[in-house]
This record gives sequence, C-alpha cells and structure tokens, in this order.
Amino acid sequence: MTTLKIHNIETAPEASKPLLEKSKKAYGMVPGLHGVLAASPQIFEAYQTLHELFTQSSFNEEELTVVWQAINVEHACHYCVPAHTGIANMMKVDENITESLRNETPLDNEKLEALRTMTLSIVRNRGNVSQADLDAFYAAGYEEKHILDIILGLSQKTISNYTNHIANTPVDEAFEKFAWSKK
Repeated sequence: MTTLKIHNIETAPEASKPLLEKSKKAYGMVPGLHGVLAASPQIFEAYQTLHELFTQSSFNEEELTVVWQAINVEHACHYCVPAHTGIANMMKVDENITESLRNETPLDNEKLEALRTMTLSIVRNRGNVSQADLDAFYAAGYEEKHILDIILGLSQKTISNYTNHIANTPVDEAFEKFAWSKK
C-alpha cells in the first residue's frame, strides 16, 4: 500500500512540474519515485541535482553501479534495486556484477570489490570507517576523491531509499522483471 501520493505533471505542485517534465524527457516516463518526490520541489530538485553530480563524478558506469546497488541492497530498497538493475543493463554493465551486488556476494574484480566494501563500511558505520579500511581502499587504486564521491552517491541514495520505504513506491513497469527482495 502506497503511503505517499505519487504525483503526475497535472497534480504536482507548480514548482515540481518542470522537474517532472525533465524526468519524462530523460526517461520517457515519470518514474514513480519522481512522482513521490514531486510533493516537495526542494527534495526533488536536490535528488535530481545529486543524481547529475554523481553521474559526473570520478566513477565509470561499473563503479556507479557498485556504489548505487551496494547502498540499495544494504538499505533493502524494493524499488531502487530493480530500477538500478535495469539502469545497469542500459549502461551495459556486466550482468555478473549486477547479480553479485543483488545477491550480496563478493565481486570477481578486486578493485570493484574494494569499492563495494568501502561503500558498505561507510553506510554501516555511518561514516566512521577505520584507517585499515581506508588503507585497503587506497591500496586497491582509489584516492581521497573517491571516498567523497561515495558520500555523494550515498546522499542521493538516502533520499531515494528512505522515500521509497515510507512511500512503498510501486516498482515501475519497465523494471518489474528485475523485482528483488532482501533475503
């Protein structure tokens, strides 16, 4: 049962209408999450801005997927895991990466596994990571900017994951085939 209203372009507050139009233009539809966020033009704009900034960060498509999905799975987001599975497919991310993330199994690529591990450490420890965690992350080839980019991705995902938990946002039809639930 949805507990927050899912707006469309007609029902949204005036300040959210251009943001919904932007979503429709970008995705060919208004994702349910965006319809929920539209109730607050400020959070909706923040979410869109964070998304754009994160996709322009130092991470490539595989790394973006690792950060997004590690957080989505850790937060048990019934909406974002399927959505980002579809997005990863559109970005041509190796399906083995996506499946490992969805199933919470280690990634075959050591550098990507270090990214997944650091992302989860930041989430689980609320940013209080150990020096050993940092050293292992840097030894895998990452730098300080990557830590900050993970935090940027976490900022975006916190908005979407928490919103979806409260709203119980239905998975968009385009992503229903990627349905997921925490084991």
